[in-house]
Amino acid sequence: MGSSVETRVESARLAPKDRNAGLCVRMFGPLAIVRDGSPLKLPASRKVRALLAYLALAAGPVDRGRLCELLWDAPDDPRGELRWHLSKLRRVLDEPHRRRVVTLADTIAVRLDDCEVDAIIAASAAEKDIATLAPDRLRALEALFAGGFLDGLEIDRSPNFNAWLTAQRRRFRACHVAVLERLVGALSADEAAAAPYLEKWLELSPFDRRAHALLLKALFAGGKVNECERHLAATALLFQSEGLDFGPVRAVWRGLKARPAHAPRYAEAIVSIPPAMPDLQQPDGLATRRASIAVMPFSEGADGGFGYGLTDDVITRLAKLRCLFVIARGSVFTLARRGASPEEAGRQLNVDYVASGAVRRRSGRVVVSVELVEARTDAIVWADVFDVKPDDTFDVLDRIVDSIVSSISAEVERVERNRAVLKAPNSLNAWEAYHRGLWHMYRFTKAENERARRYFQMAVRLDRTFAPGHSGLSFTHWQSAFQHWGDDREEAELANQTAAESLLVDDHDPGAHWAMGRALWLRGRQDDALRELETTVEISPNFALGHYTLGFVRSQSGDAKAAIGSLDLSRNLSPFDPLLFAMLASRALAHARLHQYEEAAEWAVKAATRPNAHNIVLATAAHCLALAGRFEEGRAFAAAVRRTAPNYTAADLLASYRFNPDGVALFQQVARQVWL
Repeated sequence: MGSSVETRVESARLAPKDRNAGLCVRMFGPLAIVRDGSPLKLPASRKVRALLAYLALAAGPVDRGRLCELLWDAPDDPRGELRWHLSKLRRVLDEPHRRRVVTLADTIAVRLDDCEVDAIIAASAAEKDIATLAPDRLRALEALFAGGFLDGLEIDRSPNFNAWLTAQRRRFRACHVAVLERLVGALSADEAAAAPYLEKWLELSPFDRRAHALLLKALFAGGKVNECERHLAATALLFQSEGLDFGPVRAVWRGLKARPAHAPRYAEAIVSIPPAMPDLQQPDGLATRRASIAVMPFSEGADGGFGYGLTDDVITRLAKLRCLFVIARGSVFTLARRGASPEEAGRQLNVDYVASGAVRRRSGRVVVSVELVEARTDAIVWADVFDVKPDDTFDVLDRIVDSIVSSISAEVERVERNRAVLKAPNSLNAWEAYHRGLWHMYRFTKAENERARRYFQMAVRLDRTFAPGHSGLSFTHWQSAFQHWGDDREEAELANQTAAESLLVDDHDPGAHWAMGRALWLRGRQDDALRELETTVEISPNFALGHYTLGFVRSQSGDAKAAIGSLDLSRNLSPFDPLLFAMLASRALAHARLHQYEEAAEWAVKAATRPNAHNIVLATAAHCLALAGRFEEGRAFAAAVRRTAPNYTAADLLASYRFNPDGVALFQQVARQVWL
């Protein structure tokens, strides 16, 4: 919407009658529209109002067919109905100088970029800037939540819209809770000012243990011991009625009573609360090593358990990756049966991430929508929709689960890398040091590789039982040997030793077998490397790097056609992988060995233009272009290599790979045309 969140929050704080200008849309409470200070009379039709709300919050233009499915069960003429409702909407929104209801081809959009829309302001603030807002801005933002999202707008016989409405209400309820939590913290020095917001927080999240702990500490700091006891007794009964663990809240109260008689001030009490209550299901040591995730059961209509089966498989396959602490199936299904939203489940289970989704069938297709939320901020870090034709239900389930699991794993790793790089190095635990190492390693330069090695060494020093730390170390030694940044033989031996350490720590970690497979390849033991890499993908079929490395090894001296299959699978599993350039370059090698030179050149150019592609990839592109007869383009890539490595030749490239004799001869035949 152009302006900053703080500006929009401040401007939204003013009532329309005070501003007396522009168009304001209010979605918290019953839907209302105010123009120039005067409320507009809305059409009686609920579907017109539903259409406005849906289009206003849509990320872009919406297909007419989607809107028909959303709002009409089985009308005789859904598009005619839609046109009629749009005409009603135009009468409300359009102005002489501005058409707000816009149609383009077969899509429809509502343009409200110059308007104040409370739901958009709240969502934008919660996702981006809430942590930076001052108390007065937070108060203004909290004041937007004048009621539930679109109160009273459920529509009979429109299950798709009602499902969307329910999801949005969960989303904005979580947003409201996040604002209240931040506001309580910001007002911690003023008990009277913070109390109303704390009460609202508890009203919205009655099972949030952190909110109960804050209230107990606030009451205790004010000397209200009897009120503490009464609240504790009532809350214990509430938790017991739902079968939830009340122990952590009781532990807070016992800790308070054990303090000296001079109780701390309210502000000190608030500050002393840890960021999250201890989770009894997660061992203390594990919390420093792996991020945690809860996968909530995927909601569905009358689709016969497809969603529950999908959830089960996602949980199982995420657990096989070994990179996350995955909450067991029983816990999440129990919370779901009690009606807990994903946001509430995240708070109760004290996890870092929550994945949730929905399954529906339409026009003979299965549509699965998924989102991954960072529980601490309630921010959506990834969302996607999978739309497939169910020719074979089990095959469809497998394909969707593969995509979901790989995407979740990649997004969590990205978030954790970016978070770790912002922390002071001496404050990192093993998990964070490992992800800081990944951040440096994926730059693929000699200096960054050395920095990555130091962080992986830190991770291993902090926790010798942390297998990914050893695997990360192996990768840095592998890079040094592959890129000829050190003594190749020595680095290959170190890559093997550290991979072996990783396997000794956790023989079920696919990353450990992956590291060993790469180390064996460095030492010229291709058959052993392939067996190790096949074990990697048997343990975890969703481990994209395992499939990539199978393709990498086969592209040089194995089955080139099989290599292409493995490489395509790795890219499908992880389309934005930091090693995407290597996946593309390996496919180029496979095409070159199959004498498909134009294809090899195209894939090699794609690889070389990736932002983190290194000299070996650029040199590969030079040779593949030359094989396709595109010598000038090939020499341009060779020149780019020599700008950073003046003495680089074809011999250096061939020393990095493990081609069979035919592959060596193939690349040597164009070397003179490339390296002038």
